[in-house]
Amino acid sequence: MTTLMFILGIVVFAAGLLFSIAWHELGHLSTAKMFGIRVPQYMVGFGPTLWSRNRGETEYGVKAIPFGGYIRMIGMFPPGPDGRLEARSTSPWRGMIEDARSAAFEELGPGDEKRLFYTRKPWKRVVVMFAGPFMNLILAVVLFLIVLMGFGIQQQTTTVSSVSPCVISQSENRDECKASDPRSPAEAAGMKAGDKIVAFAGVRTDDWGTLSDLIRDSAGKSVPIVVDRDGQEVTLQAKIATNMVAKKDGNGAYVEGEYVKAGFLGFSAATGVVKQDFGDSVTWMTDRVGDAVDSLAALPSKVPALWDAAFGDGPREPDSPMGVVGAARVGGEIATLDIPASQQLAMFVMLLAGFNLSLFLFNMLPLLPLDGGHIAGALWESLRRNLARVLRRPDPGPFDVAKLMPVAYVVAGIFVCFTLLVLIADVVNPVRIS
Repeated sequence: MTTLMFILGIVVFAAGLLFSIAWHELGHLSTAKMFGIRVPQYMVGFGPTLWSRNRGETEYGVKAIPFGGYIRMIGMFPPGPDGRLEARSTSPWRGMIEDARSAAFEELGPGDEKRLFYTRKPWKRVVVMFAGPFMNLILAVVLFLIVLMGFGIQQQTTTVSSVSPCVISQSENRDECKASDPRSPAEAAGMKAGDKIVAFAGVRTDDWGTLSDLIRDSAGKSVPIVVDRDGQEVTLQAKIATNMVAKKDGNGAYVEGEYVKAGFLGFSAATGVVKQDFGDSVTWMTDRVGDAVDSLAALPSKVPALWDAAFGDGPREPDSPMGVVGAARVGGEIATLDIPASQQLAMFVMLLAGFNLSLFLFNMLPLLPLDGGHIAGALWESLRRNLARVLRRPDPGPFDVAKLMPVAYVVAGIFVCFTLLVLIADVVNPVRIS
């Protein structure tokens, strides 16, 4: 049964992955057709074609390898300086440029001269190339909101899980009390496990972050605490101690290894699934985007540890880069977890949302052959054309992105090597969930 559920989890993730890819390419397709660009192909996947149908002037299909997708637009690159496709050069770098230029004019038919991608204004090309990643961003936001507002997320609550018998500095690596340790304010006030704190020092709140800040700011003060105990509100009186506690950053997250003097009550907060309102959801998503950007910037620094995890005896860190195979494996593990079905579904949706957010950020990198590289080329063309107009110089014409194809091949080669490294690590030393 466990194996069956694991396979089912992989299949569910694969279906979500294919939808995300198709959704991405739909953004490119719809905007390209809106601007009159001819699109011969719309494909989900790479490799051999499993299924395809012609609808109008476009072939729609699914290919065997679900690691991406594409639409093929005619005229992605402008012709050579003489207005014609240049002959194949013996120079390998020049050959890359001419191969790319030739491919851009495949299937050019009568009347298509006015339906080429490069002939569209730069802002229209930006819209076409941005539409794909933007569709992933939209999907990520919708999926995140479904989880945050519909299912809720695990977080600390104002319910007491346990009461500390004494005051121990959090910087000390011990749990047992010494005879010299003072009694904790929570213990002295009569607080019990299961109590839900509903008000602190006259401030009613059901948010752990707010309660935590109130406690920290009340060092040395005697404050009333209202708790919900078995359906009845009970008022306790506690004198808040001063203790060394974990430091918080600007987002309210604990800073590992750093401590500050602050108020201390002496209880552990229970965790639970808590639904978020729209404002909290937006804040949470903003923080996740920032984390994702930081992770993307840190990718090069994680390669040595990833290599050690794949080919050595190094551990696979929880924040290690993970590919499609690794994510599918996580999907399988989610299906085998002994948790309510609603939480399994929430985890699946969250995994897919994170995948779409990564697709958006990755594709926005200003490097060919990514969408961001074509966007950068169109913006550069617009800048130099407008600059020429202001300086009353001749129009420099379209920016020939094909000349950057040698760089694009190098970038693609780096991406392929990194993808293979992640794939090997995902197979031999995968990221696991608890």
